[in-house]
Amino acid sequence: MTHWFAQTRLAFKQTLRSLNRARLRRRHAARRADYAEWIAAHDTIDAPLRLALAQRAADLDGPAGSAPLITVVMPTYNPNAAWLRAAVASVRSQIYPHWQLSIADDASTHTDVAALLLQLKGDDARVDILERPRNGHICVATNDALAAARGSWVVFMDHDDGLAEHALLLIAEAAQRHADAQLIYSDEDMLGPDGQRESPYFKPDWNAELCRSQNYVCHVLAVKRALLERVGGLRVGYEGAQDHDLVLRCSEVIDPTQIVHIPHVLYHWRRHDGSTAGAPESKPYASDAGRRAVQSHCDRMHEPALVSVMAPGRYRVAYTVPEPAPSVCIIVPTRDQAHLLTQCLDSVLAKTRYPNFDVLVIDNGSTEPQALAYLHALAEGSVAYTPGRWRAQADEPPGPRRRAPVRVIVDPQQPFNYSALNNRAVAQTHAEYLVLMNNDIEVLDGDWLGEMIGHAARAHVGAVGAKLLYPDRTVQHAGVIVGNGRGAQPIASPAFKGLGAHAGGHGGRAHVAQSYRAVTAACLVIARTKYLQVGGLDETHLAVAYNDVDLCLKLVEAGYTNVWTPHALLLHHESVSRGRDASAAQQARFQNEAQWMWQRWSSVLPLDPAYNPNLNQATSDFALADAPRVSYRELPCAATQP
Repeated sequence: MTHWFAQTRLAFKQTLRSLNRARLRRRHAARRADYAEWIAAHDTIDAPLRLALAQRAADLDGPAGSAPLITVVMPTYNPNAAWLRAAVASVRSQIYPHWQLSIADDASTHTDVAALLLQLKGDDARVDILERPRNGHICVATNDALAAARGSWVVFMDHDDGLAEHALLLIAEAAQRHADAQLIYSDEDMLGPDGQRESPYFKPDWNAELCRSQNYVCHVLAVKRALLERVGGLRVGYEGAQDHDLVLRCSEVIDPTQIVHIPHVLYHWRRHDGSTAGAPESKPYASDAGRRAVQSHCDRMHEPALVSVMAPGRYRVAYTVPEPAPSVCIIVPTRDQAHLLTQCLDSVLAKTRYPNFDVLVIDNGSTEPQALAYLHALAEGSVAYTPGRWRAQADEPPGPRRRAPVRVIVDPQQPFNYSALNNRAVAQTHAEYLVLMNNDIEVLDGDWLGEMIGHAARAHVGAVGAKLLYPDRTVQHAGVIVGNGRGAQPIASPAFKGLGAHAGGHGGRAHVAQSYRAVTAACLVIARTKYLQVGGLDETHLAVAYNDVDLCLKLVEAGYTNVWTPHALLLHHESVSRGRDASAAQQARFQNEAQWMWQRWSSVLPLDPAYNPNLNQATSDFALADAPRVSYRELPCAATQP
């Protein structure tokens, strides 16, 4: 019987895996078909457009011949002949004519490589070939190709990938438009086994936090040659993550405004079994090299942190909480709904492992008897907590317990003003850090507060947001995209809303920490000094809606960066206590607040640097846009600057 059961269970697991693989294949095929349609509509160069782009390339020369020479460096070792031919052909077919291709063969053992390279060079003086006498791996080979570079800009390219035919033109235009640019990168996609384009990654503008979590910059990557010489090229010992290490080192010595993102797919990775794009687990040394690159970057930036590998090419940067642990006040506005507040506080008190916090409950005019009884017990200090539940001390059975570190403020002011409630609570605490928390939040991960304080304690970080899930374990909040959402004047909407809790989303971004312009105050951590510096929540203009977005934008305006981390995980029973805005007065108030936000932040709302203009603006779900908000058919082609 035992053997039969084991056989049945194994057969069931195999069937389930087969069904999952089939489901993933169908989903991949559907996404690929959608992308093919998108390419046909928005990313196909026909003959008239090619002529127009060629004229733009000619216009770059100008009377003084200012068009930059761009060197493409390509290390190679025992390449697939067909893929190498395609890679070189993609360079030679560039619309922009001012390029050099510097190929360094890293002592290939296949005897036909040298002849193939000479054949590919032909009589094109723009192609240079260097034969290395011994194999040195990718960093050494690339550095040798760099040594032969004559261009003022250098583009990195693998020997089995491809450049879009307008790639170097858009790089040259971006370099001319941004005279102080030092590093330029673009969006990318993959070439499937059949050579068809798939799996696009439409990237954000420069996002230092995301770059620590993953090498999202990757390709196409163009770097000013003088900057490459300044940082010493690629570092031996970081093979497999050499470009990630390079970008991090470059970012340390230049201003963020000197990093330019071109929101167009200019690079095509070739996905095959031996490639990082097709099978990241095929190069396990690459993830360790990436971890060391990020760790050394944090060390050089004097930010105490421990970097670990979450998955191939994906890293968690756990920032060290100052010692002793700074004081934290968790501020929870509430009204009635005792079961929600009980659930919230019980989870906070029983699960939070952070050692130095208290809770400040703001009662906004509760009238329900159960809520009043619970609030009275909290105010009297007669509530103790044990894991899983709260109860009055008189009814508590013998055993370990401690008084709940909770205070209650009664603030019955009407109508409801979320901003005013929180501001008044902040005035009654001297804690070093504040947590703005809804009463419908439930803690899932006990390390949530330490994770968020680790970020908030960094000098340049403003607000820190958590990953919030609906009760059905889909994403409610994974950052906020400003300027997105439905309506005539969209203000903001949650990123990745509705995504599965364990899904990575576009580019795997739902798995990793990154910066956004805004995060939600349903669970937001901020240093009290920074909160006061920008005036806290706007209780005059934003009583209910968008006050958290406004707070975050004020922090950005003051020079801070707002961070979202998926490593602080909580449940959000959204707006259960307050309810929805249903009355005419509530709807009018909401419209007034939206109008005020649009007037106040009209200069920053149209384009969010964290959200690519090729993505759907109505939903913030990172789906392809039916009408991209940028086109290489017209200038300017680069996205917003940070």
